[in-house]
Amino acid sequence: MTSQESLIKFGFKFGKNGAHSSRTMMLAEITELFKGRDAQSTLEDYLEDVTTFNVLSKPTDKARKLTFRHMTDLYGMSNEIPLFRVFRRLWESDEQARPVLACQMALARDPLLQITVSKILELNQGEPLPREDMEAVLAAEDPERFSPASLKSFAQNVNGTWTNAGYLTGRNRKYRSAPVIRPINVAFALLLGYLQGLTGNRLFSSDVSKVLESRQELLLELARTASHMGLINFKHSSDVVEVTFPNYLTKEEESWINE
Repeated sequence: MTSQESLIKFGFKFGKNGAHSSRTMMLAEITELFKGRDAQSTLEDYLEDVTTFNVLSKPTDKARKLTFRHMTDLYGMSNEIPLFRVFRRLWESDEQARPVLACQMALARDPLLQITVSKILELNQGEPLPREDMEAVLAAEDPERFSPASLKSFAQNVNGTWTNAGYLTGRNRKYRSAPVIRPINVAFALLLGYLQGLTGNRLFSSDVSKVLESRQELLLELARTASHMGLINFKHSSDVVEVTFPNYLTKEEESWINE
C-alpha cells in the first residue's frame, strides 16, 4: 500500500478536522468558479476570481478570503496537486457527474466527512436520517471532543454535502436517496484506489468504490464506458481486470505509489 506521506503528496488529507466544521462541500461555489476558468487555470487565477473579481458575490473582503480558504482546504485548487488536477480535468467531461465527483474529492480531503460514510451507506433507500443520528456518528470516536452546538452545525454541514451529492433528499427532514453515478465517477474512484496501491479486482471493492454503492457488474460496465470515452484504459477478461490511467500522473508521481 502507498504510504501516508505519498498519499499526502497526491492530495489526500488526514487528521481529525476539516472544512465541514464550517461549510458543506460548496458545490454551488465550485461550480460557479469553474464556469469562468478552464482546467489549466492556476491557484492564483482562482484566488483572483474570488477575492478581486468577487465572482461568488461575497459581501466583504474577509468573506471572500475565508471562502477561498475553505475551497482550498476541500479541493486543493492547484494543478500541482495531482488529485485536484485530475478532478478538474474530469469536471469538464460530464455535468451530471459533478455532484458525486465533488463529494468524492471532499471525501479524500476531509476527515469529518469521511467519518460519516458508513452511516450513509447503511441506510436503506427512503429511510429517514435524523440530524441527531449524524451527530452521534460524529461524536462516537471522542464523545467529549465537540460541544452540542458544534455537533449540530457539523451534522448540518455533512448532511448538506450528502444532499448536494444526491445521497440524501429533503430540506428539514433527510431521507436516503440514490445518487447519479456516471462513468466519470467510476474512473475517479478507480484512480483513488490505484493511488492507494490497489490494482485489478481490488479496485472495484475498495472503500472509495463502495461509496458509489453499485453492484460490481455495473461498476465494470461503467468502467468499460469510461474506457470508451478515453478516460481510462480498461481490460476485463474472466476474473482478470486491468486498469491504467493515461496521462494522469507524471513519471515522478507514479513513483510515489507503493512507496
